[in-house]
Amino acid sequence: MPKRKIIEIERDLCNGCGLCTTACAEGALALDDENKAVLVREIYCDGLGACLDVCPTGALKVIERESAGYDASAAYRHVLKTRGAEAAGNVHGIEKALAGEKPAGGKGKAPGKPTGAQATAAAGRGPGAGPGSAGGRAPLACGCPGSAAQEIKREKSGMPARRTVSGASELRQWPIQLHLVSPYAPYFKGADLLIAADCTAFALGSFHQDLLQGKMLVIACPKLDETEGYIKKLAEIIRENGLKSIAVAIMTVPCCSGLYLMVEEAVRQSGVKLPLMKRVIHIDGKLAA
Repeated sequence: MPKRKIIEIERDLCNGCGLCTTACAEGALALDDENKAVLVREIYCDGLGACLDVCPTGALKVIERESAGYDASAAYRHVLKTRGAEAAGNVHGIEKALAGEKPAGGKGKAPGKPTGAQATAAAGRGPGAGPGSAGGRAPLACGCPGSAAQEIKREKSGMPARRTVSGASELRQWPIQLHLVSPYAPYFKGADLLIAADCTAFALGSFHQDLLQGKMLVIACPKLDETEGYIKKLAEIIRENGLKSIAVAIMTVPCCSGLYLMVEEAVRQSGVKLPLMKRVIHIDGKLAA
């Protein structure tokens, strides 16, 4: 049995809050009779660690050990049965599985053409929609708390919004999307690199000044992107360019933590030792870390 990343639960630290069970879009975690978190089935766990950031006690961690591969099709059927069609649409890798491809990181069989409730979930997303969308409606919080619709209240000051004198951008290269950048682009040589989740620049008003200034940029979304190959590409960027440092900017929503885990693994695979920092942004626009 091959080794892969999977969630491990330190039972003594678990306080039974249940936050991890709703943060996991694949329904891999549940509370047992003693009100402790347990893995329902290993094949439901994608190993990305979306549950880590919501655990208040640090009882969860991602480890590497021998385990059956993640099965997106099985996770989809499990969530469809326990949470319904909308939540099932948030299962990681289900787009590939429904298209008849092997899910990334797993060996599960594709469920084939969806019928009944499966067809409802697939049709609700529409052509080209990502796994987090549901026909324009806000996905249920039970699928992924970070996808739940919520309004951010801001006080009106009565003063017109102040504009910066120049509004200067700190962007120093193009392209920036991880799928598009070349690991051998000259601008990466000896650079400080910022790897940012897509939403961060919209949530943090001072993104350019506080995070991007003086750095090269790569952006990605661990939830909606086709992330197969991301770790390998990041490892190549790190290995080939003598980077000075890496900062990873993510949102506080649970699914976003997967980006930091991918970068961590890429650094490990590259064999390069360099400073790695995590910056976390609240949805209200405040820097949490």
